[in-house]
Amino acid sequence: MDIEIARKAKMENICNVGKKLGLSDDKLILYGNDKAKIKDICYDFKGKLILVTSISPTPYGEGKTTVSIGLTDALRKLGYNSVAVLREPSMGPVFGMKGGATGGGYSQIVPMEDINLHFTGDFHAITVANNLLCAAIDNHIHFGNSLDIQEVLFHRCMDVNDRSLRDVKLDDRQEYFSITAASEMMALFCLADSLTDLKRRLGNIIVGYNSKKEFVYAKDLEIEGSLLVLLKDAFLPNLVQTLEGNPAIVHGGPFANVAHGCNSVTATYCGLTLGDYVITEAGFGADLGAEKFLDIKCRNMGIAPKTIVLVATIKALKYHGGVSKEDILIENVEAVKKGLSNLVIHIDNLKKYGVPIVVCLNKYKTDGDLEIKIVEECCIGLNVPFSVSIAYIDGGKGAESVALEVVKASAEKDDFKLLYDEKLSIREKIEVVAMEIYRASSVEFSPLALEQIEQFEKNGIFNFPICVSKTQYSLSDDAKKVGFLGDFSLYVKSVQLYNGAEFFVVSMGNILTMPALPMKPNYLNIDMDINNNDIIGLN
Repeated sequence: MDIEIARKAKMENICNVGKKLGLSDDKLILYGNDKAKIKDICYDFKGKLILVTSISPTPYGEGKTTVSIGLTDALRKLGYNSVAVLREPSMGPVFGMKGGATGGGYSQIVPMEDINLHFTGDFHAITVANNLLCAAIDNHIHFGNSLDIQEVLFHRCMDVNDRSLRDVKLDDRQEYFSITAASEMMALFCLADSLTDLKRRLGNIIVGYNSKKEFVYAKDLEIEGSLLVLLKDAFLPNLVQTLEGNPAIVHGGPFANVAHGCNSVTATYCGLTLGDYVITEAGFGADLGAEKFLDIKCRNMGIAPKTIVLVATIKALKYHGGVSKEDILIENVEAVKKGLSNLVIHIDNLKKYGVPIVVCLNKYKTDGDLEIKIVEECCIGLNVPFSVSIAYIDGGKGAESVALEVVKASAEKDDFKLLYDEKLSIREKIEVVAMEIYRASSVEFSPLALEQIEQFEKNGIFNFPICVSKTQYSLSDDAKKVGFLGDFSLYVKSVQLYNGAEFFVVSMGNILTMPALPMKPNYLNIDMDINNNDIIGLN
């Protein structure tokens, strides 16, 4: 069990972990002996950014976080000043279906229980700030509505899965909650590069329309100062460690199927200032996570990764090749060959950005030698380096071959380019991503989506990137369609403007911003041994 391995780890004092990045004690705000916030860093981007992403996700998990942590430990073993920069887990998946997000086996960050639960309170601060703004909107309407708010566009959130909150009746309108990780508050928090920028973004949140269909902003309520006060401590990145005592910066946690899926800009800036190799990850598959990382975050920061590590597993390839859950552990070379179409699409997509790629096979003990050989031959044929990671079993030592490929690839000349010009129309940007990344043959827009696009452009707002919100399991908007799809159309249901985050959220298919608990949630497995003060069943 991951939690048992984590609990047995002998953690270093967090001040000693900070010293590995050149951080003196006065640069840390301690949360006990094993967690700290980093403060007062003067940014100087000397490090190389390494992005870890994956092929289209499956129910088995591809292990991006495990690979990211293992790669960080491996680079340290090879003598490089590496640091992992990762997202914070949401408690929705922790108590729902997916579980935590601190890696696995001997490739984890610790303290595992704290990181997966309340951690340093960042999610709570974001939730409270979000809901204070909602309360302020309704309070303004109650006391005369001098801003003439006729339609409310900003909604409440909380950090647990709760299907009952998808539709809530208020006194004068229907309301709904998003999970905190899907909220605009989380998205803009993670894209702000300073407290000044954060305050600006908070003020630019669009809270509603007036009777003339003009936007009403949070700054019109004069609330951005109060929101900033709630977020100021949460805005500082968190320092923890791997099982091998190496530094990891963990901060921010937007979902990638409904938001941009990247850790905070400030955490990435810290990593690039303090480390020589900065290992970060994008949520879900490369089509959702890496595309948003590159076209939203990198565009926003003005930086680019030196190498992209694309993670695949034999189980995932067989799944995309049509193998059922019951037969997934049986060696099946033909299914792997068929499932390679998904890997090839992601490689081809990533090549469009001009960044060197390394394919990493996250190896399980059930993988057959012939199955692995097929994947390696495919990568050789595409002129893409291939390596195998067994970091889950051997920690950093198990990812050394991947680390060597990453060092080699990151020394190559890159020719980074974004997928589209943000000055294109909203429709044009959607069509570029749909056809170039998802490989759709056409895009259909609902009447609502067309009306929303028209309204945004009438208000003079169109030159932001787009953030696609759809199922992570398929290149299409249908979760059941896996592998390579051929001819298909994507359906755009709606387009929302996250003006504080400075992107458009494009909803495709039946995607929800408030997840539900499954029939057998993870909370059934979680308990506490009161005598030993140990948490049981967290994964």
